[in-house]
Amino acid sequence: MNLHWLDWLIIFSMLALVIAVAVTTRKFTKSVAGFLAADRCAGRYLLCVSGGMAKMGAIGIVGYFEIYYVAGFTAIWWAMLALMLASLLSLSGWLVYRYRETRVLTLAQFFEIRYSRNFRVFTGMLAWAAGVINFGIFPAVGARFFIYYCGLPQHPVTLLGAEFDLTLAITMMLLLGVSLLLVFLGGQVTVMVTDFIQGIFMNVAFLIILCFFFWEFDWVSIIETLREAPPDASLIHPFRSSKVESFNFFYYIIAAISTIYLYRLAWQGEQGNSCSAKSAHEAKMAGILGEWRTLIILMVVVMLPIGAYVVLHNSSHAAVANEVNSVLARIDNEQIQKQVTVPVTLSKILPTGISGLLCAVMLAAFISTHDTYLHSWGSIFIQDVVLPLRKHPLSQRQHLWLLRISILSVALFIFLFSLFFPQNERIVLFLMISGAIFMGGAGAAIIGGLYWKHGSTSGAWAAMIVGATLSVGGIVASQLWPQVVYPLLETHAPRQLETLTSVVESIANAIPGINWKVTPKAFPIDSQWIFFFTIVAASCSYIACSLFTWLILRRTPTDMDRVLHRGRYQVTEDHGRLDAKVPTGLRALVPSAEFTRGDRIIFYSQLLWSLAWLLAFAIGTFYNLTHEVSESSWAAYWLWHIRISLVVGIGTTVWFCCGGLLDMRRLYRDLAVAKRDVRDDGTVVRN
Repeated sequence: MNLHWLDWLIIFSMLALVIAVAVTTRKFTKSVAGFLAADRCAGRYLLCVSGGMAKMGAIGIVGYFEIYYVAGFTAIWWAMLALMLASLLSLSGWLVYRYRETRVLTLAQFFEIRYSRNFRVFTGMLAWAAGVINFGIFPAVGARFFIYYCGLPQHPVTLLGAEFDLTLAITMMLLLGVSLLLVFLGGQVTVMVTDFIQGIFMNVAFLIILCFFFWEFDWVSIIETLREAPPDASLIHPFRSSKVESFNFFYYIIAAISTIYLYRLAWQGEQGNSCSAKSAHEAKMAGILGEWRTLIILMVVVMLPIGAYVVLHNSSHAAVANEVNSVLARIDNEQIQKQVTVPVTLSKILPTGISGLLCAVMLAAFISTHDTYLHSWGSIFIQDVVLPLRKHPLSQRQHLWLLRISILSVALFIFLFSLFFPQNERIVLFLMISGAIFMGGAGAAIIGGLYWKHGSTSGAWAAMIVGATLSVGGIVASQLWPQVVYPLLETHAPRQLETLTSVVESIANAIPGINWKVTPKAFPIDSQWIFFFTIVAASCSYIACSLFTWLILRRTPTDMDRVLHRGRYQVTEDHGRLDAKVPTGLRALVPSAEFTRGDRIIFYSQLLWSLAWLLAFAIGTFYNLTHEVSESSWAAYWLWHIRISLVVGIGTTVWFCCGGLLDMRRLYRDLAVAKRDVRDDGTVVRN
């Protein structure tokens, strides 16, 4: 065991606080809309922190550890493009504002309103299937962190011919049990409030961990160690990183494109947060604030793997490196080795107290993501598959019990999936390709459905079918390539294999940064590229079919005011007053009448922050493409980048803690007096 009793005290104290807060929320869930969307009473700070915590999760942190251990500081530069683009999109309320105006409880309910009931059932089933497969590795990744970080003994056993690790099974069972308890206590209200508490705890704990990191590691030794990386796989200089495995600049360019395509909505793992806001304006403000909340978290998930890299590659830490390598050598699966490299290293270098603090953060991250995702995927199956197919309505009691049974079933599935699924791809790449089964086509259907009155049902069907087909094909190819496809080609079709190798690698050689390579170990094109091709194909399919139904078949365009509850369909509480005209077009890019003075200050501060970093990215990119810049200059830049992020991050942590606590008090007050409509259960009547 690697932890001291003081570490365990920190861990269980955090857990006790979360459960105590969860119990206080139980009395507020009295309806289906309450269980699914907290009766639409959530404020911006509560949504911002809880939503960010749900997105990160233990698997997210371990995934970032993988990325930054491989790519170092260079990943920050290329990720900046997607981050700043997301920030500018949040200022416009892209997608989230209009989605909240629809007043739906799930994305597929919007698809029924906008397209058809059959399309709702199809997308509901597809979203649920893609979601639970994607969710399937979450428990194992999180549990393995605790096993290797805490030094828990492993016990391989065989049951009914299947071999698995008993320690992994018990750890997952305990962690999933806590997550289920929170969901069952009060649905979205409990999930959102406890995620907020855990989110604030994470930020404060990460600040303490960062202080220790900079006390323990000398900046000069960090840079000197990182400089030893190969010339074309630099961990400091982003313009010398074309050979970085999987996570070079093309990875982030595709991520930036997908940011526009999917922004916050297509992936429904946190769908409860998407529809819980008090109003469309609060949802928009939560998105704006969310771009600041991640500063401290990003610094930690960058610096800790870099610290682990220094320990394993700097001769002054040779004794610790030998200990770590001896642990890793006992792991047969190469991908699991990569997953736990940073956790095992951290377990050897963090002192008592700090070690327990990181473990408590990871526990909070595990619970926050799992309770949110269990709530979402369990709800989606009932809301978008069972409910539309029923001829008779459910009573409120029946509905709530079905939701809980569905959530329990999802927990059982992901437990078994995690226990037996052989993971052979990096975490973020597996999540991307499995999520693309739904997201590949959903992005086109969402954007067209919310912004284009001529977007058609046939276009939506085409986008979803094309997206799902390409994604499933990518998954099958990735899984079968090493064991089946490559050996088959090598044995029975060597000429075709030679031709394939020539074509693929000639493309890779012609374009720097495309590291496609035909080998026996992995499919030549990684999941990020497959996802990009899926987005392009699905979007083209949606546009082509919609244009055909508009220009050739002359179908009547959709009444967007009815879909978005505007004009004569407007709902008073969604915009403050009935005569308030919702801004559209370019007017939506600037503060409207809904903005208070404080909102405007937040808006323009975020705008200046985003534009400043975007300008720095543009100037830096241009200068590096036209001049020779040394690694020493980049090292100085990264030091200033970290300092600025730390200062702003400390301020936003205090700010969001105060704002979130006030939002919690308002949430409890509003839920205590809320007027609930039993018909508000996700059913669409006469479209």
